Amino acid sequence: MKTLDISIAGEINLDLILYGLPEMMPVERELLGTDFQVTLGSSSAILAHNLAVLGTHVGFVTLVGQDPLGKIALERLEESGADLSRVRVSNDGTATGVTLVLPHGAHRHILTYPGTMADLRLADLDIDYLKSARHFHLSSLFLLRGLEPDVPALFKELKDAGLTISLDTNDDPSGLWGGVLPEVLEFVDLLLPNEGEACRMTGKNTLDEALAELARVPCIAVKCGSRGSVVRVAGETFIVDGVSVQPVDTIGAGDSFNAGFLFGWLNGLPPRECAYAGNVTGALSTLGVGGTEAFRDRDLVQNFFERHSFPGKVAK
Repeated sequence: MKTLDISIAGEINLDLILYGLPEMMPVERELLGTDFQVTLGSSSAILAHNLAVLGTHVGFVTLVGQDPLGKIALERLEESGADLSRVRVSNDGTATGVTLVLPHGAHRHILTYPGTMADLRLADLDIDYLKSARHFHLSSLFLLRGLEPDVPALFKELKDAGLTISLDTNDDPSGLWGGVLPEVLEFVDLLLPNEGEACRMTGKNTLDEALAELARVPCIAVKCGSRGSVVRVAGETFIVDGVSVQPVDTIGAGDSFNAGFLFGWLNGLPPRECAYAGNVTGALSTLGVGGTEAFRDRDLVQNFFERHSFPGKVAK
C-alpha cells in the first residue's frame, strides 16, 4: 500500500541572505548590507516544505550534522507537515551545509558549503520507505556527490516498484553536465529544468533544440522566470504564461514552481494545468524572502490561490 504521495531524498540547509551589497565587491573592505534573512534553503527541502503546505503527503529523507543550523533547518521543514521520520544525523563531525546568497537586483551570487549534502549516500536511504510513495523526486543531482554514482540504480529500483520519477538537476558547479546524467534520464518521467539548465545539459543554444534533444523524457517542464513555463509532452510543446507580481525575492521560485507542478501531477491534472499551478506557486514564492517564507503565511497562500484560480483542491 502506498502511504506517501511523494518521497524526496536530497539536501537540506539554511539560506543566509544578505541584501544590498554591491555587485562588484572589493577585497579587504568592510561592505555593509541593507538587510539579512535566514530561511530554509536547498532545492529539495524547499520543494518538500511547499508541497506539504499544499496538503501533499511528503516523506523527506536527508543527512544533517549535529549542529544548530541543521536543527533549525529541520524545525522549519517540520512545520510544513512533511514526514521527517527517516532523516539521518551524521556522526562523523561533518556540519550541515549552508548557502550564502547575495542578491544584486535580477542577479545574485550563490556561495555554498556542501557539508553533509555531499555525504548523503545510498546506505543512508530507507529504500522501502521511498517505495511507499506513488512518486519519487530528486533535486540537485550534482551537489549530491556521495549519492550521485548510485542514482541510476536507485531510480531503476524505484521504477521497478511502480513509482513515477521526477528530476530537477539544478546547476552543475563543474560545468560539465556529464557523469550519470545520460543514464539517469532513461528512468525519468518528468524533468524540471530552467531554460539555461536545459540548454547547458544538452549543449544546445536554444530551448527548442534542447527540447528536441531531450525528447526521450516523457514530460519536460521548463521554467522561464516571469515569462512562465514551456512544457513538452507527447510530442507537443506549449507555453503557459506567467503570473504577474511585484517580486520581493526570487530565491526558491523555481523550486516553488516544482511544488505546484508536482501538486497538479500527483492529483492527475493535465500537463497544461500542472504548469499553470507551477506558475502560480512560483509567483507566490517571490512575495516573501527565500523560497518558503511566503508559504508559511497560510492566509497569503489561500488568498493568492483564490485570486489566481489555482487548479486543484488545496488543504486549508
